[in-house]
Formats: sequence, structure tokens, C-alpha cells
Amino acid sequence: MPLRQPEVSRHDAFAEAVNSALGGRAGVLDIEYVAETGSTNADLLDRTRDPAAKKWDRPCLLVAERQTAGRGRRGRNWQATPGASLTFSLAWPLRAADLSGLSLAIGCAIAEALDPAQATHRRVAIKWPNDLWLVGSSGEGSKLGGILIETAPIDGGRLAVIGVGINVLEQRVAEASSGVAWLGQLDAGATPARALERIVPALMDALARFEDAGFGAFEARFAARDLLRGRTVRCTGQGNAQSLDGVADGVSPLGELLVHTPRGVEAVSSGEVSVRLADGQAPATPEKSRAPC
Repeated sequence: MPLRQPEVSRHDAFAEAVNSALGGRAGVLDIEYVAETGSTNADLLDRTRDPAAKKWDRPCLLVAERQTAGRGRRGRNWQATPGASLTFSLAWPLRAADLSGLSLAIGCAIAEALDPAQATHRRVAIKWPNDLWLVGSSGEGSKLGGILIETAPIDGGRLAVIGVGINVLEQRVAEASSGVAWLGQLDAGATPARALERIVPALMDALARFEDAGFGAFEARFAARDLLRGRTVRCTGQGNAQSLDGVADGVSPLGELLVHTPRGVEAVSSGEVSVRLADGQAPATPEKSRAPC
């Protein structure tokens, strides 16, 4: 009777995939895995407040199979199925003082890593300011994943903690009225480890490029995947602020959403509003939509 081979842990699988993809750069990145945690973003941010915690002289990748308190913009929650989702956070020390457009640059990097060819029948698009959608040839689509970026001061600059959640295999989310897309619809061989293997090197390259050139280096790349451009949108502010209706027309050099309105072109920053498609060209993201990490 042959000896049974020991099972490879998910940590080893993730670490092997990332190390293989990074090649000689693997030594500059710490890779950690947990089976379950509240929020990978919160875990990494907590370390910046702990004097006994590590010094941020190099990036740290924290992957979780399950997050019980995953979160996103405006306090929303993220629901992910263990084994069918990829949820992780990358803590990256940055010297740059201006982080305008960083979420869009990160969106470009992930979209290009998962969908380099941009097939005409189905492609990964970016829904400003921080969502990834899988879009068909008709322009309709559903949310594939999301990005949450939080920062904290550290010696010599700021630490950007980039939370990413990707639906990899088929999932059902009752509250997601906009529908749920998963990477397997684009790549039949998709697994969380393979997705991570593609994404991490792309993120590292994008962050280094952003540090040198800012969002300007990503404007054309974002335009090629801009889900909202040319669509009628409704931007709803927090509190009692009036909604802003108009036609999306790309983004400014600072990554602000540009909206043509009867009053002229108005720039909308990601900290002010949520955006909902208003013309039926693609499903709207509901107010209770789930966002990542």
C-alpha cells in the first residue's frame, strides 16, 4: 500500500504560488496566511499602533481564507465563501505624499492581471472608485470584486493597506441585487492561489510605478477599462446632500470622477459619494452592496 502524501496547507500553496511568481523579488515581501480573522486590513493597521510590532521596512501580504468582519467603504460588509474567494491585504510603505487615484491604479493592476487580453465577449472593467466588474459584450455586468485602501503614518512616510476581495468560484449572495460575478466565468481554471499568483506581482509593479509617477502613469490604462464613461450616473452624497445626476466622462488627473451636468462638468471625489448607474445600461450597485476587506 503506497504511503499517503501529506496534504499541502493553504498557506504553503499561497506562499509557493507567490514566491514562484515573484522570482528573485520574493525576498522583499513577507507572506502570512490565516484560516480565519475579522479583517486583514484591520489586522495590519493594528500593527502600526503596537510599538512591539514589526517595523515597516518591507511589504507584508496577509491572506485569509475567511474574514468574519470584512469591510469596505462607508462601513459596508464583505461576504466571501472559503475556498471560492480570495481575500487578502497588502501593506506597502509609501514615500509619496499624494495618493490621489491610488485605488484606480490598483484596480488597473488587478484587472490587467486577471484579464490581460480584454476579450470582447467578457472582460474585467473598473467601476469608479474601487470596484471590479465582469462585463459582457452588451455592457451589462456584475461585481467581481472590490478594493479598500486605508493608510496610517509610519516612520518615513505612510503605510498603505490595500484590501482586496475577489469572487473566484461561483457564489450566491442574497443581498447583492446587482448580481455576483466570479473569475471562473472568465477563466475556467481559476483558483484562489492562481489568482493571487497573478495579482501580487502586478500590485508590486503598480505600487512602485505609482510611487514614481503618480496616477498619471495609469490614466490611459484606466480609460481602457472605465465602466462608467458615457453612462448616465447618479452620485448620492452622505447625509442630506442632494444627488448629482449627469453623464460620466472619465476622471481627472487626481482620479476624481468627472460628471457632465446641466451646470457644467463637476468633479466628484471618492470620499464624498457612492455612484449608481442610472440608465439601465448595467445593473446598479445597491446601497447595501458588500465591499471588501
